[in-house]
Amino acid sequence: MCANVLTMARSRSIVVRMNKDQIKGVAKILAGKVQEEAGKLIDSPEQIVKGVSRQIAGRFQKGRGDIKKTIKDFKRRNPA
Repeated sequence: MCANVLTMARSRSIVVRMNKDQIKGVAKILAGKVQEEAGKLIDSPEQIVKGVSRQIAGRFQKGRGDIKKTIKDFKRRNPA
């Protein structure tokens, strides 16, 4: 079963590649959402604020990664 899934994944032409900043940014966004929800569950405004700020930091890091990827893709398509 696992080999079939891998074969199917390789046969598709769509490949999503993310750079380190994009991956770390998404991870921070998810961790921040978890922390925010945990703060809501335990009624801790401090944890809610920390979670939201972590999400914001993650969005900035992902945005940085998006910009890097855009520049890299542009350079690949338009060699000097």
